[in-house]
Amino acid sequence: MTDATMWTIVGVAYLATWSLIPHVLLKRTTHTSGALAWIFTIVFVPFVGAMLFGIFGTNRWENRPRMQRSAKLAIDSRLPRDADAWIAGPHQLHDWQPIAQAARNSTGRPVMAGNTVQLYADTHRSIEAIESIIRSAQRWIHIEFYIWRHDEIGTKLRDLLIEKAQAGIQIRFLFDGIGSIQLSRHFLRPLRDAGVQVAPFTPGIRLWHILSLNLRNHRKLVVTDQQMAFTGGMNIGDEYLHPTEMYGRWRDTQLTLTGPAAAQFQQVFAQDWLYATGEELTDDAYFPTPRESGAVPTQVVADGPDDEVDTLYILAVAAIGQAKHRVTLTTPYFVPPDGLAVALSAAARRGVDVRMMVANRGNFLWTFQAGRSYYDRLLDCGVKIYEYNRGLFHPKTLTVDGQWSLVGTANWDFRSLFLNFELAVALFDPQVAETLEAHFEQDKQFADEICSRQWRQRSRWRILHEQFWRIFAPTL
Repeated sequence: MTDATMWTIVGVAYLATWSLIPHVLLKRTTHTSGALAWIFTIVFVPFVGAMLFGIFGTNRWENRPRMQRSAKLAIDSRLPRDADAWIAGPHQLHDWQPIAQAARNSTGRPVMAGNTVQLYADTHRSIEAIESIIRSAQRWIHIEFYIWRHDEIGTKLRDLLIEKAQAGIQIRFLFDGIGSIQLSRHFLRPLRDAGVQVAPFTPGIRLWHILSLNLRNHRKLVVTDQQMAFTGGMNIGDEYLHPTEMYGRWRDTQLTLTGPAAAQFQQVFAQDWLYATGEELTDDAYFPTPRESGAVPTQVVADGPDDEVDTLYILAVAAIGQAKHRVTLTTPYFVPPDGLAVALSAAARRGVDVRMMVANRGNFLWTFQAGRSYYDRLLDCGVKIYEYNRGLFHPKTLTVDGQWSLVGTANWDFRSLFLNFELAVALFDPQVAETLEAHFEQDKQFADEICSRQWRQRSRWRILHEQFWRIFAPTL
């Protein structure tokens, strides 16, 4: 092959990668910055950029088979008998009726009254709560996690599921193929042998699934026939319980719920199980008649790349925009879309006490550096920023005016808000908000507040490093 021929082939291949640019522009994307990041990557790193876009820039969930889309709609509309009697009215939601309606318009799920909610800032107590929910089940258990480790706690909970299955309880176990890639057939075989139905949401690294690597199920969920449910930030692994050399002590926020809103957790699991296995879970047995347990109005908000609307993003921006007094936000990874950063800045400008706490370390250094590039603008507007220094800070919460709260699995970054399958719980209750704000105050003892003047004195090299990773923020 002559040099001229070789360079001709290279030139044609290079131009071929440019043909991806119209596809980038035509794909359904919420933010221009995301398209620009992909175009930048394709143009300046052409062959690698094209490959990365094929893996991480496409959304195969937009083209789900019509049959599965119809089944998803059937699950969305599936509620227990007499569920209408538990839908919260305007007198229970007060000023938050528009926020509740916005979420309902996107997800189809109303605010359900009559719930008991328990918050956990301690991962040991969270595991105990999961065990309690599993032990109380009498007919069925549905459980899904992004990460489930083959370690001490992962094995302990697996064996508890086996024990319940051997007692005649119907169990479905769902895990993410990438997040739980370490799970082996050897670990899962005892579950299957006991009668547990096991499925990966999307298989792990397989050549024929390479285009779905970027779209992960980040949800953590347990729900049973006893109308009890669990969700939050933590996965199942020893690192969440015991300090490690790399991360130190793990700090996270979870909740358990008992009451009518548990049916909405079941809806979310049923959708994910449908995607993973094709089985529809719409029988009455999976949606028992609601029973009153408490007085917390609750709305389950599920979001993912299969939805036409980015519900969590819209909900957060709308709630912050409604704030009159105070906003508290916690997240391990803060790489916000422009709309979220503007909402926080605007709230601070109009006199709202806006406080956010993030991790000062993480398992993704580039995400941490990209997040820090947003500090200047937020600090200038009066947002107070704290970096937690006691260990790995992992809660994902938002409270507004001590009245409305959001707790779940989603980080405040592009990946969680636009790419992952996520789950959050909106809570219309002052006591819940008060508890979350108290957690924030406790965490401040182990956090460093970022001083605007000192922050601006950091080296040009650090600024360059942060701004470089910010270019790729929509793809991190």
